[in-house]
Amino acid sequence: MAGWLEVNILNPVFAEFSFTCIIDLTSALEYDGVISGFMDFYQKTGEPYLGTPYAIMMCYWDGIAHFIMYLTMISRITDRKSYRTLGLFWAGSLCANMSVFITGIVAGKYGLDIRPAFWLNFLFLLMPVWGSITLFSRPKDRPLVGGYNAQHAQSMKLIWRPLDLLLVLLLLAAMAFTVLRGLVALDSPLEACSIYLKQYEPYLKDPVGYPRVMMLHIFFYGLPILGALVYGLLKPGCTWMSDWTVFFAGAMIQCQWTHIGASLHPRTAAPFRIPDEAFWCVLAANVLYAVTPILVAMRVHNNPYFFLKIAPFPGQTGLPNSEEKDTKYKDK
Repeated sequence: MAGWLEVNILNPVFAEFSFTCIIDLTSALEYDGVISGFMDFYQKTGEPYLGTPYAIMMCYWDGIAHFIMYLTMISRITDRKSYRTLGLFWAGSLCANMSVFITGIVAGKYGLDIRPAFWLNFLFLLMPVWGSITLFSRPKDRPLVGGYNAQHAQSMKLIWRPLDLLLVLLLLAAMAFTVLRGLVALDSPLEACSIYLKQYEPYLKDPVGYPRVMMLHIFFYGLPILGALVYGLLKPGCTWMSDWTVFFAGAMIQCQWTHIGASLHPRTAAPFRIPDEAFWCVLAANVLYAVTPILVAMRVHNNPYFFLKIAPFPGQTGLPNSEEKDTKYKDK
């Protein structure tokens, strides 16, 4: 039943979404002056906010990254192969994409210029939400139970896991960065917020509304997930880490791509661009902020023993003498 659903429903849906990716890429290229004459009518009568720097960078991401994901998932569905991990990454990316885009339209300066084409965006929000629920409820690609290797990995304190220690520090720094930018978006009177806004990222106050909405999204939804990832690196056996790290990595890389790109885009008014004296500092902070969830997801998937449940073998007392006895995790 699941295979029939994927081939007969998801394949056509992903194929249709692939077509819209080409439209988005064409729109971005035309607004940037690379091509002309393809989107004139829609630019005038459809969605005027697609000409904002945020929407242009969003369209680039959709036209390139999402397009590749759709083609890969179509291929894997056709070949009856698993696409769960890639699907979660796509769902996180598109959920973040459309939730910020739709809210930014309504909350920003285009809120009084809502046209019929605007309502089509809800289809692209509901689809990844449905996909997320479906994928999270499916059995994982890998077993959840480990033996010797899992027990050995989980017996090690954080101090003896230097990679995990580094990731915890990066996640804590990301949480602090999230709080700072969230308070800036909330118009906090704190001096640190005023300094950061004026000297580092004035783009957060761009009247188009997207950067403010994005910072609030990450502040209220991303901050708890960052805290949960820290917990998952400290507490052994958190099997949910394999799914949520991928979903969150997809969301964060999409958000940071559009945010960094829009803040540097020539269409962004000069007063809202990154000041020259702080350019490399801000760029490095934003890139590291985007990369951190990806590093955590890679760590979880490349060496998952710390995140598995442990099931002792019959008659086992203590650790087995050989790693070869860890057959509960190894692929058969």
